[in-house]
Order: sequence, then structure tokens, then C-alpha cells
Amino acid sequence: MYLYNSAAHKKEEFHTHTPGHVEMYTCGPTVYHFAHIGNLRSYIMEDVLEKYLRYEGYDVNRVMNITDVGHLASDADTGEDKMLKGAKREHKSVMEIAQFYTDAFFDDCKKLNIKTPDVVQPATGMIEDYIKVVSALMDKGYAYFAGGNVYFDTSRLAHYYVFHDHDEADLAVGVREGVEEDQNKRNKNDFVLWFTKSKFEDQALKWDSPWGAGYPGWHIECSCISMKYNGEWLDLHCGGVDNAFPHHTNEIAQSEAYLGHPWCAQWFHVHHLNTNSGKMSKSKGEFLTVSLLEEKGYDPLAYRFFCLQSHYRKALVFSWENLDNAATAYQKLIRRIAALKPGDGAVDEDVVKEYREKFIQQVGNDLNTAQAVTLLYDALKAKANDATRLAILADFDQVLSLSLLPKAAQEREKQAAQTATASSGGITIQGEGDPAIDALVLQRAQAKQAKDFATADRIREELKTQGVEITDTPGGAVWKRV
Repeated sequence: MYLYNSAAHKKEEFHTHTPGHVEMYTCGPTVYHFAHIGNLRSYIMEDVLEKYLRYEGYDVNRVMNITDVGHLASDADTGEDKMLKGAKREHKSVMEIAQFYTDAFFDDCKKLNIKTPDVVQPATGMIEDYIKVVSALMDKGYAYFAGGNVYFDTSRLAHYYVFHDHDEADLAVGVREGVEEDQNKRNKNDFVLWFTKSKFEDQALKWDSPWGAGYPGWHIECSCISMKYNGEWLDLHCGGVDNAFPHHTNEIAQSEAYLGHPWCAQWFHVHHLNTNSGKMSKSKGEFLTVSLLEEKGYDPLAYRFFCLQSHYRKALVFSWENLDNAATAYQKLIRRIAALKPGDGAVDEDVVKEYREKFIQQVGNDLNTAQAVTLLYDALKAKANDATRLAILADFDQVLSLSLLPKAAQEREKQAAQTATASSGGITIQGEGDPAIDALVLQRAQAKQAKDFATADRIREELKTQGVEITDTPGGAVWKRV
């Protein structure tokens, strides 16, 4: 398997510290609001990656944090805690907000067929671990106390900007919009490991520490959670590309300073979901959620299908037109699968193996899900019986998780229940249960019976423009969408 490694700036063959086993960490949500579909694009692609690793035979231990404290409004450790912001907005306690939006996040994941990680750890449950690691960093000279906070000293590092090829001045605090310089820092890139009451008097969650009552910084949380549940050697770290700097950069700095050896070998970053006006974000008010998609009549898996049609390292442009196209394609795919006969002979394992090798070649090449989707259509045209085609699709869906066979089974049941939908004057028609279409097909049959072939032909053409195909049989007219 080959993956693009953000830290190495190139595609590399995937290796693990322990053969056959993957220690995988995913940056989880900050649970102060609903996840928007841009956030969820990252989780969809990380889910595909995890499932592909398991498909290839790896034993995977995937860990994810839940940020319920310490994530501030600015990446320069300024502004209020996002959790406190959410609590004020809804007039609830921080823990009530955290529980509500954690549950909402996993509800969205379930609708999108995103597997729950093996370990899910809220940040507030690891306070003693943060204090232990911060204390050790101070003892080693990598951290200092100033202005009521403990900072990591980036000047002690030989190399800090792991993920960027830019000049250091381009990433300086104060250059990025909305970032203000913290005068307590010795160096512009130093970051907070522990905040105390001296800085944020209104902070809702505080714990005793050697430096005073306070709370952890955002970055230290992920390092400590990973080191506890993944161990000292992390094989694969995932997240959105916007987390590469400063969050992931700071994770590497503090983790390797604490451990004394390289920490994570492979970094996997998913690029943004954009609108026509730029990156989708909560702050811009472009707040599209899974629930909103459902309210508008979309199957959440149509959005998953939309994401899989693009490579994870390319920005994906969202529009309702683009989603409509994906939803239509997904429904047509399900209908084509529904037309296959599950009991049509024995499965040809050689053909399944042939397609499995094609799938591995595509998805194993930097998670090329767009080509994997193309293979779904190729499998439908495979020179094999329907049972074999269904076996290929089921095999692929272990990774793609589009519920292809269950959705197709539901479509078959719906079609069976809606058969023989109309009868008049001895004329019977069969279709998919659309009263408006049924009425037109019946009118055409009546016109034919009256030998009004011009009207019958006109109705056939009208239905054809709607994607409806009519077949005349001895038992009556049968229609279907194509």
C-alpha cells in the first residue's frame, strides 16, 4: 500500500512499527456544535482508510479524542474556549453541551456508515496524564512558566515546521488573519501546554495543578491520549489538512521532546470541502449538517458517495447541483444492483479474486476512491453470473460502506410491493408505484386499445423524456425507470 505522507511531502510505501498491526490516531471533534459536512468529509475518508487496512489483513487499533475542553477560538492560544462559547450560546453547562454534541456526532457517523473507533477518549478524562507530561517537559527544559501559563519552547527544536515548505516568516504569529501575539511567549511559535486562572477567569472547567488551577491546552490532549492508548510508537495519524499547522506540528514537537525518539511515521491529511465562496466553516454561517441534508430529502449515503468520487488530497467543491448529481447516480447504481438476481448460480471465486486485485491496485494507491467507484460499475458488467457480481460488490463494500446490497434488497422489496398498481376496463399495468406515471401508462394502453396510435406514441415519448421505459406484454404494460 502507498500513501501520501504529509510529513515527508511524498507518496511512500506504508510500513508499521509492528508487522501486521497498525496503531492509528484520529483527531476527533470539538463538541461545541454540530459537525458540518465539511468536517465529516475527513471522517468519511479516515473511515475508508481504516476499513481498507482491515481489508488488507492488518490488525488496527484506532484511537480518537473528543475535545471537550482547551480548544480556543484562535490557533494562537487566544480567545475563549470553544466549549464555553457553546455553553453560553445555549445556556447550558459545558458538560451538557459536550454530551449532547458528542451524541449528535456519533449519530451522524452512524448515518454515514462511519465505524466508531476502538477507543474514544474525552479530553477531560486525562488530566493527570497532561500534568505528568507537562511536568516532564519542564524538567527536560522544553517548557517554561510565564504569565500564569506553561509554554512549550520551540527554540529547543532543530526543526519545527514539519508540514510546510514555507519560510518561517510566512507562518509567524500575527501574519495569519485573526491571530494576535501573546506577549508571554519567548518565541512567536511557542504554544500553551497548560492555562491557569490568571489568564481566563471565566473558564468553566479547572483542575488543580503544580502551576495553579487551570486546564490543558488543546495540543497536549491529543499527544497524551495517543501515547496512552496507541503506545510510544504511532504508525498513522489522521486529520483535516487545516490541523496540520499548528495542531499536528505542535503534537510532534511535544511528543518527541517527551519520548526522546521519533513518534509518528505516517501523516494522512484530508483536504477541505469548499463552497463557491471558499472553505466551509461554522464561523461563516455555511453550516450544512447531515440533518439538514435529510430534511431536504437526501440519503446521507448519497453524501458519502459524493465524497468517494473525489480524491482525499483534492479540495472538493460542494453545491446542491453537485450533490443532486451524486444522489441521482447513487440511486441509479442501487437500482442496477437491485436488478441482479441473488440466487443466479454459484459464485465464481476466480472472478471475485480478479476484481479484488483490481480494487487493491486502485485503493492501495493512495486511497483512490474515485477509481474504486468506477470499479463498481465495471463489476456490474463483469462476464459472470449475477451471484458473482453481487459477491464482488459485497467485497468492495467492506471498504466503501455504501450499503449497496442492503439498499438493493430494499429496492427489490419496494418494487415487489408496488407491482400491479393499476387496472381499468380490463387493462392491467405494472410499475414502480408512481401514481402519476401509472396514470399516463394506463392512458397509453387505453389509446392503443382504441387504436389511437398517435396518442399512444405521444405518451410513450413523453414518458421516455422522464426516463421511463414501457414494455408491452401479454399480461399488460410494464414500466420501469432507466
